[in-house]
Amino acid sequence: MSVLARGCLGPLCAAARAVIPCLWRGKYFSSGREPAETQVTPMLRHLIYKIKATGPITVAEYMKEVLTNPAKGYYVYRDMLGEKGDFITSPEISQIFGEVFSQLGSVLKNCDISIHLVEVSRKLSEIQALTLTEEKIPLERNAGSPVYMKGVTKSGIPISWYRDLHDVPKGHSFYLAHEFFDVLPVHKFQKTPQGWREVFIDIDPQVSDKLRFVLAPCVTPAEVFIQRDEMRDHVEVCPEAGIIVQELSQRIALTGGAALIADYGHDGTKTDTFRGFCGHKLHDVLTAPGTADLTADVDFSYLRRMAEGQVASLGPIRQQMFLKNMGIDVRLKVLLDKSDEPARQQLLQGYDMLMNPKKMGERFNFFALLPHQRLHGRSHPMNACQSKPSVSPVAGFGELAWR
Repeated sequence: MSVLARGCLGPLCAAARAVIPCLWRGKYFSSGREPAETQVTPMLRHLIYKIKATGPITVAEYMKEVLTNPAKGYYVYRDMLGEKGDFITSPEISQIFGEVFSQLGSVLKNCDISIHLVEVSRKLSEIQALTLTEEKIPLERNAGSPVYMKGVTKSGIPISWYRDLHDVPKGHSFYLAHEFFDVLPVHKFQKTPQGWREVFIDIDPQVSDKLRFVLAPCVTPAEVFIQRDEMRDHVEVCPEAGIIVQELSQRIALTGGAALIADYGHDGTKTDTFRGFCGHKLHDVLTAPGTADLTADVDFSYLRRMAEGQVASLGPIRQQMFLKNMGIDVRLKVLLDKSDEPARQQLLQGYDMLMNPKKMGERFNFFALLPHQRLHGRSHPMNACQSKPSVSPVAGFGELAWR
């Protein structure tokens, strides 16, 4: 099992500040509370030096620097998870989420399996190691190796950590990407009378330690990722997501298995979704870079196009429906019957957060990649040990019979 834990540039630089101020302001670009004075973080100083040296940078380059810069990146050093951090994910909201997903792992219980985690965050990898591994067996660490950490889980399963999917051994695998794709760098484009123009980030000429959005004066290379029949006036494209989906698709087509992608997203309908979070609240994406999480909703229609011809895809399906199909109501009833009143209230609150359409129920989506033959009654891709033909619904994407 592998877990993914989530052309014109030369002339542009030569033109120095030959950019168009970006006057439109998307709903997520600002928290609505401009700071009284700019917080000059180490990352902001780094970005200002970079822009002064090379010119305005794309939103994709900005995200990559802010989140994963080896020296100052948000995911590399910051404690971002939990109540005292900046965000919380479904497994932390309620134990029901993890218990429902444990059913996917149960089909592999009699198989010879190993776990491979792709994780760039030093903080998160340490948390994972403390949670998953056996304390009596010391972790093997090698910072210079593609496998930078190894261990054994509490149930005796070998587990390894990688920084890149390409380093994970190929073989029959079940890939789970939970809140992974929404932090990959996106390019943002605005439709203008002159055609599509990419959104860049530049230094505000009136405030030397403040950043602003601008529009590129000419066509930029990433425009090739925009559909010719695109009707929206603002789009976000993520080439890196396409590369990863193509890699997953090739692996699944070659060796079998399946991939499940769970994330905030849409099916090619939304426009501006780029936003920041700090202390569980919306945060201006250009303010105090390096202190807040940056994210953009996943365009599942793009992932589907990238997988076409190699594997089949299912979804996106809303989290509310997916978890209901996975039997969350049955599991909730079992837990409630065994719990005291404080625990019951906690379970019900977590269930509401996961399932309520106004909360995560309709904002979070599930999307699957699997071999074409899986949908035509051949062997089940989520069970490496099963050889008998199966025409059962794919777990989570069809209603199953629960007893």
